Amino acid sequence: MNHADGNIDAERRLAKTFGTAARPNLHVRWLGRTEFAHALALQEELAAKKREDASLEDQLLLLEHEPVYTIGRTPDRSSLLGSAHLPHPLFSINRGGQATYHGPGQLMGYPIIDLRRCGQDLHKYLRWLEQLLIDLLAHYDIAAQRRESLTGVWVENRKIASIGVGVRHWITMHGFALNVSGDLSPFNHIVPCGIDNVAMTSMEKETGAAFSVSDVAMALGKVALEQIPNLRAAQEVLPANV
Repeated sequence: MNHADGNIDAERRLAKTFGTAARPNLHVRWLGRTEFAHALALQEELAAKKREDASLEDQLLLLEHEPVYTIGRTPDRSSLLGSAHLPHPLFSINRGGQATYHGPGQLMGYPIIDLRRCGQDLHKYLRWLEQLLIDLLAHYDIAAQRRESLTGVWVENRKIASIGVGVRHWITMHGFALNVSGDLSPFNHIVPCGIDNVAMTSMEKETGAAFSVSDVAMALGKVALEQIPNLRAAQEVLPANV
């Protein structure tokens, strides 16, 4: 996607949908280039609606951001290495985890999913997100994997995707960031995910091929629709006061 896509009217971006007819319980939406604050407000709105109405469909928002740094709800902010030196805006948000960078060339995935339909199992949800990305990357002949005690997706010892989620009343927010292409140097201003000396990589860097974030998003959406039954395999739990 080129930068001009970021100027598309927000309502037109939000109207773009795909892949919902066959499996109406997961609505996959491609939002294009979206300001971080706008995407955060949209997540909060959708999550609030789902907390009020458990019958609403789960959603997966796929998008790119303008350059931004984020950090989760932690008193330890050492991964920022201070913040005055950062070349892009910083947001403190309600997810787990340390500092990371988001920007053009990175596919963001924000699932708004009711885990009461998935056995109220946060560990299973995190592993489902990792597997989603591992299976997607396999389509591009990239052999990705998990690493023991390190949430995310790796190619050997190089991190290609980061995961940080927020859950309130069993409704998820935030999600994953997959490095597709573009400049990885903004990661050098922080300690990515709080992991010292971590090497960040991308689909482009691993293969030497060019990728469109929108094309990868479309492929990811299809994999998600195929795999959402695996997440929901557990018995639904719908108490009134989670």
